[in-house]
Amino acid sequence: MAMNPAKFIREVRSEAQRVTWPTRRETMVSSAMVAVIAVIAALIFLLVDWIISSAVTSILGLSA
Repeated sequence: MAMNPAKFIREVRSEAQRVTWPTRRETMVSSAMVAVIAVIAALIFLLVDWIISSAVTSILGLSA
């Protein structure tokens, strides 16, 4: 099914006008939330890694 390129461009422009873009504040708040959650996840993985590492070292009797 062939589509007229001009019609396609008009439809794209029409759809783009209906998009609700976030405000600068909403973007900043969302970015800060992502950064905070990434730090929390990193700390959780660090803690779990340390616990598993300690358990394996203890089980295998390896001394640091």
